[in-house]
Amino acid sequence: MRNYDDIKGLSRPQYPDLPPMSIHDRAAQFSPFAALVGYEDAVEETERLTDVRREMEEDEIAELNRQLGELSGHLKDLPKIRVTYFIRDSKKAGGRYASKVGNARVVDQFNNVILFTDGKSVPIKDMYSIVFIDEGK
Repeated sequence: MRNYDDIKGLSRPQYPDLPPMSIHDRAAQFSPFAALVGYEDAVEETERLTDVRREMEEDEIAELNRQLGELSGHLKDLPKIRVTYFIRDSKKAGGRYASKVGNARVVDQFNNVILFTDGKSVPIKDMYSIVFIDEGK
């Protein structure tokens, strides 16, 4: 068995065209290597659940149209409403349901959106319900 006594006392080789490596860079050579870059992100994305968009029945569509008509008649009062709507997922099939609470400013029939006083908008085609919120007036 060899104990390397003949080279233990020697200094590291120095090369004129190659500067010595810093301790930080030297240690980086031995840091963990991720062979599958992005694998964990892909697994997390696959695990992320989305909801299936539910098709509305005719009576639900009629009720939503009634709610939109009622909203249009009260816009001068800037009514506070809660709109439930569907947001499509940009990465996979399905999406999620969300609610927006705020004061309605305009029902924009050209762009088919409800505009709120905070500048946000919700597409009418993605809506499921509109609920008027009584602020105790």
